[in-house]
Amino acid sequence: MRGVTDALTPERTHTLTLSVQPSDIDDLGHVNNAVYLSWFEGVARAHADRVGADLPTLRALGVVPVARTHTIHYHRPALLGDEVHVTTVITESRGVRATRTYTANRADGTLLASCETQWVWVHPETGRPKAPPAELLARFGFHPETAR
Repeated sequence: MRGVTDALTPERTHTLTLSVQPSDIDDLGHVNNAVYLSWFEGVARAHADRVGADLPTLRALGVVPVARTHTIHYHRPALLGDEVHVTTVITESRGVRATRTYTANRADGTLLASCETQWVWVHPETGRPKAPPAELLARFGFHPETAR
């Protein structure tokens, strides 16, 4: 079985810093819940791009990730002008499934929201589940010698 849940390597994590914009604010005066999901998807994409796993590369490798479930917990509201650090970590990769966790923290460290997403790797043309190649897993810090 390829993939592990052990030591966190730099390839497994990525952080973006952003500033809450007027378009992020809903009628209640804080960041809309859907915006957090957009931030989490954005940091995941930036992470993939950083390790050389952008969409054209993934298609060439014959696999793309699709979200199976998102579980988001909202802890504190983010407000207009807040600086927010959005971090993702790939905590596990086993077979056709991968787990990413996310946090959104105000610059002062206050946890605003957290999320866990279950991803499934699929063939880009057929949509059928397909395990990612070892080359791709290595880009995200998963190496066969550490598999359990």
